[in-house]
Amino acid sequence: MYHLHSLPLPRLLDFMKRWMKWALAALVVALLAVSVWRALSQRKTQEEAVANQAAQRTQTVVELGSADLVPVKRLELAQGIAISGALKAVNSAIVKARVAGELQGLSVREGDSVKAGQIIARVDASEYQARVRQAQQQAQSAKAQIDIAQRNFDNNRSLVEQGFISKTALDSSVANLAAAEATYRAAQAGTEVAAKSLEDTVLRAPIAGLISQRLAQSGERVAVDARIVEIVDLSRIELEASLSATESLAVHLGQSAVLQIEGAAMPVTAHVVRINPSTTVGSRAVLVYLAVDAAPGLRQGLFAQGTLGTGHLQTLALPLSAVRTDKPQPYVQIVNNNKVTDQYIELGARGEVDGQSMVAVKGLSEGTSVIIGSIGTLREGSSIKIIQTSK
Repeated sequence: MYHLHSLPLPRLLDFMKRWMKWALAALVVALLAVSVWRALSQRKTQEEAVANQAAQRTQTVVELGSADLVPVKRLELAQGIAISGALKAVNSAIVKARVAGELQGLSVREGDSVKAGQIIARVDASEYQARVRQAQQQAQSAKAQIDIAQRNFDNNRSLVEQGFISKTALDSSVANLAAAEATYRAAQAGTEVAAKSLEDTVLRAPIAGLISQRLAQSGERVAVDARIVEIVDLSRIELEASLSATESLAVHLGQSAVLQIEGAAMPVTAHVVRINPSTTVGSRAVLVYLAVDAAPGLRQGLFAQGTLGTGHLQTLALPLSAVRTDKPQPYVQIVNNNKVTDQYIELGARGEVDGQSMVAVKGLSEGTSVIIGSIGTLREGSSIKIIQTSK
């Protein structure tokens, strides 16, 4: 055994260097061991905390009232198609000017009631009265020419019979008489045309109803076919609904619909009265016409929407609001052995029951208690305590 003080200086320095390396390595190993021990301790502590929190959550009991659960029932769902559109009067008319001239006597305004045949306005008739007189004078002149041609024909026929003139002269008299008669008939037709124009200066309501638009003013000069007023008959109102080709196959005459009219407090009923045999160009939609049952306050142009009933379906169903869609597949939360369970389902047809939207479901048994949608999403596995509440 060597003593440090007896070693030569070079060997002493070499020994101290090796001792320092060993000491430094031992220190690093010790520090690593301490760090690993601390990390393992912290991880174990965190796992214990998470386990304790999970155990506490599992042990938490959620209290639900009986009204917070809905049972899966076998119901008869009313099948329907959503429809919408603007209300239109079945009968409407636009009064137009049939002759040109100054408009006179237009006193009706929007909202005024008119009867069929009622005079609404007139076009200044002075010019057309003059044309009638002119046509009548021309007809009288043509009638006088017939009388002259008739006398010439009678004289020439008598002379031919006596042998004083040739038959050629008689043929000329016949032609003159025929021409005079044709001229007279043309003059009579002209008189009728002038009289018709005079009659057209009076503008009458073709249907009974209410004035919806006044499109001209008294004293204004109007052209032929100028729009004067529009009349609508509100005694018969219908809805024009546009349906897809697939939806239209389920629609038949007589089917009923419930409509909510814009601004109306109560819904109204309607039924299908006509189905357009052709599709709309471009959209390929089919127009369906529903007669709206009489209801006070309906106006042309009001927007209506509702459901057209197409049939009924017997199936297991639950309220559509109970279906949850925050996962890739629709599901519901059910109570099974007083625990919350997520149950994936398959949705089917939808319908209305007592005004509530229902949906047919597959994957649930009849009578299964489903937590309503207004209750927030509960953690699966949570304990449930049902409290009976008065309805």
